[in-house]
Amino acid sequence: MKVSGFTFLRNGQKFGYPFVASIRSILPIVDEFIIALGPSEDKTEEMIQDIGDAKIRIIHTQWNEHVRNDRGVKGFVYGQQKSIALFNCIGDWAFYLEGDEVVHENELPKIRAAMETHLNNPEVEALIFDYVHFYGNKNTYAWSPRWYRTAPRILRNTIPAWAPKGLFFIVLDNPKKGRYPKAAHTGATIYHYGWVKSEDQMTQRKQTTATVWNIGTVPQISYANVDPLTLRRFTGTHPKVIQEWLPPGEGLFQADPNHRLTSREKKHRFMLKMEKWFGWELSKKHYRLIA
Repeated sequence: MKVSGFTFLRNGQKFGYPFVASIRSILPIVDEFIIALGPSEDKTEEMIQDIGDAKIRIIHTQWNEHVRNDRGVKGFVYGQQKSIALFNCIGDWAFYLEGDEVVHENELPKIRAAMETHLNNPEVEALIFDYVHFYGNKNTYAWSPRWYRTAPRILRNTIPAWAPKGLFFIVLDNPKKGRYPKAAHTGATIYHYGWVKSEDQMTQRKQTTATVWNIGTVPQISYANVDPLTLRRFTGTHPKVIQEWLPPGEGLFQADPNHRLTSREKKHRFMLKMEKWFGWELSKKHYRLIA
């Protein structure tokens, strides 16, 4: 069994992505790691090279930021870059990690075992992970239907598939029709640190990509502007590769007590109640679980 890791990056250092930790976290279980690297104004490429692992292969790319964002698929350039990296993978499985996602070293054997278990079962087209979305500091994570709780990150690399957006994959049954992949669970977790970077870095990133996502003017980000009912205390351990990167923080991150809930937050509060009352799970799922 051969496994490819892959991602896409651009200005990872500038925007505060822990991409070095992300890459390092799965290097022990992949045979190659493909990076589609867009034009960067910082030391992203140098930092990748400093990892010093022969498994890493950089593909220099250009970003088409003029793709129309008013046709129902926003952020399509992200899908293009992700697909470029995917299309250069040659493993039986292709393991995708975004630059702010990290795998815990304790779960690498479990992930490897899941790939081996399903290698010869063509019905399993992808493998999914649980998610922990850290928010505000290293001791807090966000939990509501707004934050996807599971997602496919390993894709069978012998089927026609691509990525229309950064988050998910589409499997093609024929040249005109696509669907979400049929998936099994790895039993493992991905740790997402995108909302732990500084507020200034988050604001700068969103301002830079505003036209891609058609979101207009981006105000200064304040993590405190959040529904406090969605914040929970993290009691586990962080992966070793991320610990030096993590900003200091004590206790549960505190939301602004005067924060007024948005209509979207009110909707998610109601959905949380529905989950509690009926035992449902209402976060988005870009796959069909079959095993």
